[in-house]
Amino acid sequence: MPNATATASLDEMRRLFGELPGPDLAAAAAAAAREKDLTKPAGALGQLEELSAWLATWQARHPPRLDHPRICVFAGNHGVVRHGVSAYPADVTAQMVQNFTTGGAAVNQIAKLADADLRVYELALEQPTADFTEAPAMSDTDCAHAMAYGMMAVETGIDLLCLGEMGIGNTTAAAALAHALFGGAAADWTGPGTGVGGAALAAKAEIVGRAVALHNDDAGDPFDVLARLGGRELAAIAGAVLAARLARTPVVLDGYAATAAAAVLHAADPGALDHSVVAHVSAEPGHKRLLDRIGKRPLLDLGMRLGEASGAALVVPILRAALACHTGMATFAEAGVSGRED
Repeated sequence: MPNATATASLDEMRRLFGELPGPDLAAAAAAAAREKDLTKPAGALGQLEELSAWLATWQARHPPRLDHPRICVFAGNHGVVRHGVSAYPADVTAQMVQNFTTGGAAVNQIAKLADADLRVYELALEQPTADFTEAPAMSDTDCAHAMAYGMMAVETGIDLLCLGEMGIGNTTAAAALAHALFGGAAADWTGPGTGVGGAALAAKAEIVGRAVALHNDDAGDPFDVLARLGGRELAAIAGAVLAARLARTPVVLDGYAATAAAAVLHAADPGALDHSVVAHVSAEPGHKRLLDRIGKRPLLDLGMRLGEASGAALVVPILRAALACHTGMATFAEAGVSGRED
């Protein structure tokens, strides 16, 4: 991790969290006014209309733009993997990072199709987090450094941020975060991840429950929960979401693990994810439950559970379509088409 994160602390993250800007109401009003005059019945484009308004509102400009969308994949390793919670060994994380680098992964193909910039960020893959059934996954300092690293992905000129992850074991961490933040039973949040089932899935749920029971009493706030039960890549996603809000950059979240990382911010403030949409509902069963808890409606339901920002990348062409309709369609006056008679 770069030395620029050396001064980061969770207290600094909490301070920044108190400075989150709200929606730009002037841009929202301008988007609504134009939408009303376009050559179609009101609401005829459904969610596409909502998405163009969302882009304007959180980019704080009208018309909004999608000149420089960025897809970020954060990669980290988890000490809890030693309990057999994944069907794949931890070495696969680094191997997949290499696959991203050489252009061989699914997200590479989708990013090309979407004409989006793809960046991959490694977070100390040679140093997995601690086994959170025995100790906090990260120290407060380590968690804050990972958040700060994620914040650095939000650079000037980016007008959309798509966030995903790669990390063997991170559906276990996601389940533990969701269980600690929103209650219920560990089994409610625990799914097959990379393909475990039967007794192995039951054991995975038991590990999630045991970890949450160990840490719940000592976790003072959602940031503490992230440090104790998360992973570096999940902390980086939370940091990127936070930085994007400060920079007025709309965010597209990928699947279960990315949503669980962002849910830490929602647990601290239910309005913290207003600048974010969720790309799709994962086949991982806890994801739908988590979306219900944070009040997010997924844009797609394709039965995907790959991670690596693949679902988030798929949304970029949809957002381009929404923007093209909003900015390119003629108004009733321009087209000489009669408007609705009320």
